Amino acid sequence: MRPKGRKETESLYFNYPHFDAPKGNRRSTLSTSTAVAIVGAGPIGMTAALALAREGIQSVLLDNKPTFNDGSRAICIARSSMYILESIGAVTPFLKKSLGWTTGRTFYRGKQILEFHMPDSTEEKYRPMYNLQQQYIEQFLWEAVAQSPLIDARWQSEVTNIKDTKNGAAITVTDPEGSYTLEADYVLACDGARSTIRKMRNHSLRGENFEGRYVIADIQMKHDYPTIRRALFAPKCRPAGTVLIHKQPDDIWRIDYQLHDDETTEDALQEETVRHSVDSVLKEIGHTGPWELEWWSVYSANTLALDDYRDGSIFFVGDSAHIVPIFGVRGLNNGLADAANIGWKLAWVLNGKAGKALLDSYTPERRGATLDVFANASKSARFMTPNTHGWRIMRDAALSLALTHPFAGELANPRQMTPYVYADSPAVISSDEEIKAGPCVGAVIPDVMIDGVYLSDNLGNGFTVLCFDNDFSVQLKAACTTGIDIKVITAPYPSDITKQFSAQPSTAYLIRPDMHIAGRWSNADATTVLTGYRAVTFQERATS
Repeated sequence: MRPKGRKETESLYFNYPHFDAPKGNRRSTLSTSTAVAIVGAGPIGMTAALALAREGIQSVLLDNKPTFNDGSRAICIARSSMYILESIGAVTPFLKKSLGWTTGRTFYRGKQILEFHMPDSTEEKYRPMYNLQQQYIEQFLWEAVAQSPLIDARWQSEVTNIKDTKNGAAITVTDPEGSYTLEADYVLACDGARSTIRKMRNHSLRGENFEGRYVIADIQMKHDYPTIRRALFAPKCRPAGTVLIHKQPDDIWRIDYQLHDDETTEDALQEETVRHSVDSVLKEIGHTGPWELEWWSVYSANTLALDDYRDGSIFFVGDSAHIVPIFGVRGLNNGLADAANIGWKLAWVLNGKAGKALLDSYTPERRGATLDVFANASKSARFMTPNTHGWRIMRDAALSLALTHPFAGELANPRQMTPYVYADSPAVISSDEEIKAGPCVGAVIPDVMIDGVYLSDNLGNGFTVLCFDNDFSVQLKAACTTGIDIKVITAPYPSDITKQFSAQPSTAYLIRPDMHIAGRWSNADATTVLTGYRAVTFQERATS
């Protein structure tokens, strides 16, 4: 919502573009079939389109709006997501505009009870977290999409029907100029929490609803507090609630405050009420200067997901597949990981580099990641918004104890997001038990420095094998014949890197395009590695 007198997309700091529906000669090709149709041109849909384009796969990207989503919405980008943005060629403007941060502070009744620091060092390529309004996230992704000849983006284009076909799906698209049918081999439903595709396919999200409701308010003000996330429990301004404060670029500050049980959502969203509530929060943190109201909305903390993220040729990605609590900044980041995951897998199947069975790994990996998010985010949600009287008593007791015993403050740590380990995925190989330490199968490979260069900068677009012996490296390269998309890199042995990877000269790690470890062997040879590569890409079915 915007203040009275301002249009829906009339922002204090951001100029919303306007996109027309396809017109003129372009309409003659709208019904041309496509390999992939992507419904929803938000951050998730655009990331999926760029992930496909990276592998040379064309897609049609549909959105029913004429511009980006209004308001800052999702603002926290995790380190793991920056790697995804880098892989699709979009990370540079994010680094220039966003605000990196590592620290959070928690207060109870005005007294600081916790200061947490996310793992970071000068050797890390990216900071643990970045703050950036969703408008910019969509703008920077759009700039990359607009430069790609492989992505046909169509705005003001609403999907009004979808049905199965022999080879995929047929979707009816309606725009201001008329309606047409678009056939696609695969459809990615990236159309958000109120997914039209999900409703058309008669699927429902299942899970847990939490009682807490929060108003999100974006304001613009000059305030010299650093980029440190603040959580205020039982502050004077809202004695029975919680307040979160984040700094964003362009002097925009996000303030989330919990509504009391006796506050109706309708009344809470009134502009006068929002202004009064924000002003009381600002007084709480000692800000008495001028400020302007930019935008506001309301949300509830829920943990909801589909039982299966796939329906035939249709894949549900991001919020269409799951809704997670905002606490712990996992919603956007989980969705970006979904998009990257299905993007490379679908592209490899369409390119004939992998068998169709690879697609069966999408739900186990990404729904597994969602359930892991639920396990962690639910703890945060119950602490932020206790959903029973018992939980509230326990939470308040922990906060009171933290006033005099610092260890209790750790209970208020939001448990920051880390990439999920695909240990039980059909697209990885069981771990070699002879390797007693080092990164495990299914985990994201550590981005170590090799001869002054980040490992991620050396990875191939396809699979990569990390070796620790030059002779083995030469042997493996010679065995990688046409049709095998593997890049071989060699780390020095012995070194600190070999200790980190628990490596011997014959050790090898097979790394997927998404940086997850597909397999590792303590005593590898070329045949073993190539057999593992064919297994995780289901190549025996690639031509069937």
